[in-house]
Amino acid sequence: MSRRIRLAVLDMAGTTVVDDGLVERAFTTAIARVGVTESDDAHPGMLDYVRRTMGESKITVFRALLDGDESRAQEANSAFENAYAELVSEGCCTGIDGAAETIHRLRGIGVHVALTTGFATSTQDRILDALGWHELVDLALTPARAGRGRPYPDMVLTALLRLGIDDVREVAVVGDTGYDMTTGLRAGAGIVAGVLTGAHDSDVLTEAGATHVLTSIRELPGLLTAP
Repeated sequence: MSRRIRLAVLDMAGTTVVDDGLVERAFTTAIARVGVTESDDAHPGMLDYVRRTMGESKITVFRALLDGDESRAQEANSAFENAYAELVSEGCCTGIDGAAETIHRLRGIGVHVALTTGFATSTQDRILDALGWHELVDLALTPARAGRGRPYPDMVLTALLRLGIDDVREVAVVGDTGYDMTTGLRAGAGIVAGVLTGAHDSDVLTEAGATHVLTSIRELPGLLTAP
């Protein structure tokens, strides 16, 4: 690479953590809490919107789905986080194959690693607890810890500032959704890489501006050390 990457900002669900339908299951529970059941005519369209906006802050998604009704959006978001946390507690949370080893390898070659998510801070902490990853990474961020969620660049730039990186071009942003790609581009990251282990396919990632598309996070160290 022409400029050495010193920070990798990695998404969680679908990138470093197996999703396996957990987001959709938690969404169905959450939206039922505010009166939209699986048998409701509106449910399929709402679920499709959730799939298309994977990576975005969840409260933002609920605000859009519920026409800006803040009270219902907050209720649905709280129910979502509780449902997802329960699934994690039941043992439904695993790392993407090779993710932990990849993070170890990145840190071994001098690359700081930050994990980011659109979930609430409490949910992120539960995931890190379940995986035993609190000490694995340099930093873990959520929209609440950084300002705004994706597609805004706040989490990437917060990671850069907290970890003392001098240049946005020394940052690699990696995720499985178009929103991850938009976030990386808005942050000015030197590498904006999509992975094919989550929500969106290669066409969506490329159209969103990915500089690279990887089969999985396991390919990232090779990309960063390529001449």
